[in-house]
Amino acid sequence: MPKKRPPYLHHEKNRHGVFRWYVRRQHGPRVRLTAEYDSQEFWAQYRAAIEGAAPEKKGPKAGSLRWAIDRYRASSAWARLSVATRRQRENIYRQVLESAGDVAFADITQKTIILGRERRQDRPHAANNFLKAMRGLFDWAAGDGKLVKVNPCIGVKLLKGANDEVGFHTWTDEEAARFEAKWPLGSRQRLAFDLLLYTGLRRGDVVKLGRQHVREGLITLRTEKTSEVVVLPVLPPLAKSIEATRTGDLAFLVTERGQPFVKESFGNWFKKACRAAACPGSAHGLRKAGATRAAENGATDRQLMALFGWTTGKMATHYTRAADRKRLASEAAKLLLPKQPKNKNARTKPKSAGGKPKTSAKAGD
Repeated sequence: MPKKRPPYLHHEKNRHGVFRWYVRRQHGPRVRLTAEYDSQEFWAQYRAAIEGAAPEKKGPKAGSLRWAIDRYRASSAWARLSVATRRQRENIYRQVLESAGDVAFADITQKTIILGRERRQDRPHAANNFLKAMRGLFDWAAGDGKLVKVNPCIGVKLLKGANDEVGFHTWTDEEAARFEAKWPLGSRQRLAFDLLLYTGLRRGDVVKLGRQHVREGLITLRTEKTSEVVVLPVLPPLAKSIEATRTGDLAFLVTERGQPFVKESFGNWFKKACRAAACPGSAHGLRKAGATRAAENGATDRQLMALFGWTTGKMATHYTRAADRKRLASEAAKLLLPKQPKNKNARTKPKSAGGKPKTSAKAGD
């Protein structure tokens, strides 16, 4: 018979198949047991947790990857990152630490970084986010941190095509029309759609947007990701949508209970609205659709940067170059048609029968 488990001892399996053990009495807090299961130290921690004393917490091993990331989190370089970027990188570091937290930081080489990228090659967007997170860590570690002499991320390239082919789907005009047909003016879903499309804001900014950000027909908002201040006109379709919909006091978009959305829950809610309209899109896909539409209508790189809050021209150039390529291809396609023969029946000016006209000789010559 299997050995009966002691009281208040619980376990759960993480995504790597590793069990984590906890002690929880009634509805009290969970106390993590960090020692190897069934070892003497494990049962010592268990007894301490039962008696109400939390097991002694040990700091990360000096020189380990976990130790380096902890120091990076305490740096000014980390503090300068936007909240959204820090949150994204925290998720990446958490995954890395689960499998390699005790690895010596100085032993991480360019080959290690490449292997980490290649393990995610079937998800290029995730692979590139991993590489960006490690670049940030090692840029600091090889600079102000003085933890390593050489940055192993130098020379490791991002995977191509992650943002275009594999990233968020860019909405088509047909999909946008289908969504509008499903969700008419006055619905919260339609308001969310109009806010995303006609402002170009990210979902983290859209859920914060409210009447306090609008003055004399202009939206003024500091973006979450880049901390750039964007100033946008309230376009007529958006103004009409806001007027037709019940909004909150400090946020245009609210839940059924009248509370502002959290960014993550808004994304899930909007995806459900997309599926109901038979649209494969997402909130970020509308931002891409807006950038595409603006570029195809003639927006310059500088205009796109101002509109979408980009701090560099890289993304703006991506959209304007794509729009130029589409326009030039459309014009060049006409050159593929066969050259039309000249019309032989066209009336042409007849030539003189005798060539050059003769001039009469002057008298006396």
